[in-house]
Amino acid sequence: MITVEDVRQVASRLPRSSEHLIRDRVKFRVGSIVYVAFSRDETIMGFGFPKEEREALVAAEPEKFLMPSQGDMRYQWVQARMAALEVDEMRELVVEAWRMTVPKKVYAEYLATQ
Repeated sequence: MITVEDVRQVASRLPRSSEHLIRDRVKFRVGSIVYVAFSRDETIMGFGFPKEEREALVAAEPEKFLMPSQGDMRYQWVQARMAALEVDEMRELVVEAWRMTVPKKVYAEYLATQ
């Protein structure tokens, strides 16, 4: 099971990423774009994910992934149960969500350092 602290360790190392507490919810943003957010009880992690791929993701592992709330369906967003995620999987999801929000040059520079 992952925690907000596990995600913080990954997100804090990503260029242009910043952490915010908004309405008692921890969120990670690039500028004004949220790429990871947690439920108030920190059991669900929402993250940026391509709209066209989310139904397949949820269908493949419904015990792990859920569709976003009705209000968030218009965004490139999906949710995961934190208890079902492994650290390596979380890292990949967070980095890919962040990648969707930064310029390609920033992502390329990040990859070059990894």
